[in-house]
Amino acid sequence: MTTHARTLWGLGILASVIVLIALSAGSAHATVVSKPLEYKIGSDAFEGTIAFDDKATTPRPGVLVVHQWMGPTAHEFTVANHLAALGYVAFVADIYGKGVRPKNPDEAGAQAGKFKNDRGLFRARAAGALEALKSQPQVDPAKVAVIGYCFGGMGALELARSGAPLLGVVSFHGTLNNPTPADARNIQGKVLVLHGEADPFVKADEVAAFKKEMDDAGVTYTFIGYPGAVHAFTQKSAGFDPSKGAAYNASADVKSWQAMKDFLAEIFA
Repeated sequence: MTTHARTLWGLGILASVIVLIALSAGSAHATVVSKPLEYKIGSDAFEGTIAFDDKATTPRPGVLVVHQWMGPTAHEFTVANHLAALGYVAFVADIYGKGVRPKNPDEAGAQAGKFKNDRGLFRARAAGALEALKSQPQVDPAKVAVIGYCFGGMGALELARSGAPLLGVVSFHGTLNNPTPADARNIQGKVLVLHGEADPFVKADEVAAFKKEMDDAGVTYTFIGYPGAVHAFTQKSAGFDPSKGAAYNASADVKSWQAMKDFLAEIFA
């Protein structure tokens, strides 16, 4: 995480942030409130960030946002604000635990590895965040979905595989492998996977196995590949050099965001 990103994260935790975001040209503005929200899973403490339009008067669909391997960052908070401006209540989950924030890739790898190697723990942490979201008065608990980025894409899929009552799941350049593919039969909602076709970390055999997993389980899913895009294509913090295997791709970023918007509009209709 860059120093700038850590600073933005700290500001998001220390104070509520009110952001005015135009929904579209000529439309009214949504007053998006973004603030930290503490919750517990058993005796363990967690701190997520919730974002919503405080002018809305009725419960709205909720979208859980599962962070990438560096933990909750400015990217996830921005995503949550934009989702709130679209009319949803967005909640950035805290998978690692309150105060556990990797300072470098080595620390991030160690944290992420715990959950990659223990999918049950990952599911439990994601489920706890989902319950925290559903318990908020602004949220219609019957209309919830989950999205995730990289590590978070894996988490979003694992939450769905656990049988959580989700209307939809979106993975952005996420890990797709699954040690228990039969669990896909537990998926209740629709699935959207947004994948960089040149991603060296999620190879063709992993993609093929994922598609077989979904087909065998009878899951309704859409898989969109973006030619030339590598891993982390929505993350400007990944840099702009595709030869490194992870890099921002503006075209894939814009197209994948639109695909997600269309997907959410469909499942929540």
